[in-house]
Amino acid sequence: MRSASEDLTARARIRDAAIRAFARDGFEAASLRSIAKDAGVSPALIVHHFGDKNALRAACDDYVVAFFLDDKHDLIDSPTPDRIRAAVADTQRYGPFVDYLSRMLGDSNPAADHLFDELVALTRKVLDEQRAAGLLVEMSDPEMTTLLVALIGLAPVMMRTQIARFLGADQLSPEGLLRTTVPTLELLTHGIYANSAFLDGARQAVAADRPSVTEGEAS
Repeated sequence: MRSASEDLTARARIRDAAIRAFARDGFEAASLRSIAKDAGVSPALIVHHFGDKNALRAACDDYVVAFFLDDKHDLIDSPTPDRIRAAVADTQRYGPFVDYLSRMLGDSNPAADHLFDELVALTRKVLDEQRAAGLLVEMSDPEMTTLLVALIGLAPVMMRTQIARFLGADQLSPEGLLRTTVPTLELLTHGIYANSAFLDGARQAVAADRPSVTEGEAS
């Protein structure tokens, strides 16, 4: 009889093998048989732990999203130079998860939509924690800002080849991260415009285009 610890270890091996297979071959092409072979288990054990391939994918999605959430907590609590340096240097640890996200988000199906929603929710949670820690300025539309920050984070995942061609290095390599980390944080911290002319003009334009609320509608 298998022990509980052996079952948990097998479940983790299956999950990790599935993440690699889905990232490499795509969800449709990856088979339970090939995943089982990579994990060193039988296909029946995958069914025992996860039910079917769709449930296995959902478990992989949850694990990858949780990994990035857990990985950000130290930086939120204390963004020290040592912690930022360690995050920049530790590309091997999260590289497989980046490949997984790139492949899975490229699908046109409800599972990809759900994964995207989970990543936006992750961004929202991180920003909420940073707001509570006093790290954020006041925002006119926090929900829209959340989406924009999520898109900034997903750009190097979804356009990895194009960005690498522009930089001459993979953005998610230590070399690429050393070049992009400070400019990205400069953009998020200070912006790029020297004055508020564009922002002021946009606020006036948006306010003028919004339909006015009549007294009856407001009551």
